[in-house]
Parts: sequence; structure tokens; C-alpha cells
Amino acid sequence: MENKFDDIGFAKLDTTRQNRTGMAETIYCPGKTNEQLLRILRSFHEKNIAVLGTRCTVEQFAYVKDKGLPLEYDPTSRIIKLTAAPMHKLPGRVAVCTGGTADLPVAEEAAQVAEFFGATVDRHFDVGVTGIHRLLAKVEDIRKADVIIAVAGMEGALSTVLAGLVEAPVISVPTSVGYGASFNGLSPLLTMLNSCAEGISVVNIDNGFGAGVLACRILRMLERKHD
Repeated sequence: MENKFDDIGFAKLDTTRQNRTGMAETIYCPGKTNEQLLRILRSFHEKNIAVLGTRCTVEQFAYVKDKGLPLEYDPTSRIIKLTAAPMHKLPGRVAVCTGGTADLPVAEEAAQVAEFFGATVDRHFDVGVTGIHRLLAKVEDIRKADVIIAVAGMEGALSTVLAGLVEAPVISVPTSVGYGASFNGLSPLLTMLNSCAEGISVVNIDNGFGAGVLACRILRMLERKHD
């Protein structure tokens, strides 16, 4: 397997990541100047390689978009997409669920990332346990998913409740949403790690990107098994 990277001085761009992992390259936008981000995106565009950018600001997007690159931007998740050839469509479905509306930025990051890498995503937002009838009203639809991403702040109980109701694996994403004692997401992180429900994996605080990638890797294994 050929492994290459493009050395542009301040960055070494992995141009063969998709060949190795099935996942196109991803750029973490914070900490990069507008000019650096432009050079990175332009390099991938010239090679007709799809690339995803996370945590991209409106200002960064406006700057690179103004330079003529064919980009898409979602302001909720702060995801920027440079597409090339159509991404391979994965089998199965991913359900992204949130405890509340305040969890939407992280949930949309997970959903947008999963969709970029070829997954079909169903969104079930604001189904937190404080009004559990909202979750129970959607649980039959959620059970149709092959992977479930549970995004919640505060005490982070959503993933435990979901894992006790569904067959599919649950990827838990703690968010930094909550009052002081939630410690900027540490409280839901510990709740999810200490869950009494089996079948849960946990990513880092606010890491919607990691959850979306993990969901797609699970779907890719499903695909391989059925080939």
C-alpha cells in the first residue's frame, strides 16, 4: 500500500489516509491562520482529494470561500467540507440523539462527520431523560439504527437509558453543557464511563468528530462482514 504525504513546510498533508483507513483526511481548523488553512485546502483540491475541517470559524470559512474553493459550511457544527468524487455509501444507519437543544453543536458535528464519511444519519434531538416520554416516543425509530450516538451534558444519563432500551452499540458523547458542578463536561464524562448499562463506549468531552468517525468504522465492519 502506497503511503504519501505532501510537505508544504508548516504542515505535512496525509494524501493517502483514505486508502489506509477508509476515512478521508480531516483538518483541525483552530490554531491555523486563514492563509495556512487556504494552502491546506487548496493543496487537497488540486489533487482532487476530499477533506473535512472541524471547528472552523465563520471568518475562516469566509476567507477560504472567497478564494474560489468549492466548499460547504455548516455553522451549527462548524464543519467545513471540500468534496471530490462521491464518498462511498456505507450500509446501515446512525441515530444521533441529544439530551437537549444546547447539545446541538456537538451532535451536529457527529452527524455531519458521519454523513461526510458515507453514513445515513437520523437525528433525534431534545429527547433527554427529564422528559423521558419524549425519548420513549422515538425509541422505536432509534432501534432501527445500527449505531447510536448519545450526546448529553448535565449529568449525562441519556446514554445509560438508551443502552438499556436498544440492541445497537451506543457511543456516548459528554458535552460541556451544564451548571458549575458539571465541571465543563467532566460530570457527564464520569457518568458515562461508570454506566451500569453494557454496550457503551465513551469519547472525550465535546468530541462529536470522534463519535462520528467511530460510528462509520463500525458500519464499515458491517459492510466487510456482508461482502
